[in-house]
Amino acid sequence: MSGAVAHTRELVAAMHAELVRGGLAVWTMGNVSARVPGEELLVIKPSGVGYDELSAASMVLVGLDGAVVEGDLAPSSDTATHAYVYREMPAVGGIVHTHSSYATAWAAHGLPIPCALTGQADEFGGDIPVGPFARIGGEEIGVGIVQTLRDSRSRAVLMRSHGVFTIGADAREALKAAVMCEDAARTALLARTLGELPRLAQEDVDALYDRYQNVYGQRGDHS
Repeated sequence: MSGAVAHTRELVAAMHAELVRGGLAVWTMGNVSARVPGEELLVIKPSGVGYDELSAASMVLVGLDGAVVEGDLAPSSDTATHAYVYREMPAVGGIVHTHSSYATAWAAHGLPIPCALTGQADEFGGDIPVGPFARIGGEEIGVGIVQTLRDSRSRAVLMRSHGVFTIGADAREALKAAVMCEDAARTALLARTLGELPRLAQEDVDALYDRYQNVYGQRGDHS
């Protein structure tokens, strides 16, 4: 198990550096977690520690009940949220939380990001939905995330008056969803200054999503 934990610590630390590089996080806000493969454990950033101070060693190992298993620092205040999502959605291997400006602007108004562009259809399969408001610190945010995403193709949810949570098969996939969510939010907000956004037809959204998820990129054995 120690090898899997060490690898997960390194991955989560690297993903936090990518959050900053992508302009998705400021000060100590936001967090990334990853499930330890084959274990009822997750790795998450410590609470209130600056991004330039983070390292693999400073990441906190936590059980899926939210209790600290290993680490000298207190875990993120969103730990209960992450743990709940992992318990309820076994296919999720990584979670990212941000307060990225454009996506959070939509969350402040409780508005989903309408699917008006092919890139959003590719990545999210439709609108990026809004989840309910909940206070920070307990499982309530996690409950809202699961309720909103369980039957959705989207890997991102805008939690009302809070920010963005994204999920993925691993932390890197969740990070990609966070980057793409912010890009979609920014473009949609700019486009709305020109008038009401015309949505893509559902049949086009379905076709675009299927192509991107199942055909696009390097797939299969190309050796």
